[in-house]
Amino acid sequence: MAERQEQAAPDAVLTRIGQVVMLHHAGDREEARHRYLGLWAEIGEHGDPLHRCTLAHYLADTQDDPADELAWDLRALTAADEAREEAVAVAAVIAIYPSLHLNLADDYLGLGRRDAARTHLRWAREAAAALADDSYGEGVWAAIGRLESRLGEGGTGTWTPPRQRP
Repeated sequence: MAERQEQAAPDAVLTRIGQVVMLHHAGDREEARHRYLGLWAEIGEHGDPLHRCTLAHYLADTQDDPADELAWDLRALTAADEAREEAVAVAAVIAIYPSLHLNLADDYLGLGRRDAARTHLRWAREAAAALADDSYGEGVWAAIGRLESRLGEGGTGTWTPPRQRP
């Protein structure tokens, strides 16, 4: 019984990250970056892979320098790979892979590295095939379409249900 309660208990670190996400979405980018960095210092480079993945994923969005954004997105992907290898929260990691690859594709496009952008866009498409037919899936597929358009790959920017994807 105690084990079940422990599994159902909210993750305090992910809750704290979520609170900073709300601050960032409310428009306080600098304070969000400061708080994210404070959380990163607590978690450390060898902390829980799911925590590092989630935190680095959001921290990337607060960077002013595109190279710094890329570095944080790469940290997020590395941590996701570690979490997947350790079978830690595999469902959460599988759901975040499309977004991680989309961010990396966007980073590389912003740095003028179109081939790397196309590679990560392809990986985002492949990872997105595992997403559910819900609002998150819709949002990811719409973002894939927008990035395809920016790369001149004929994307429509609209979501295609999983059953209709090539």
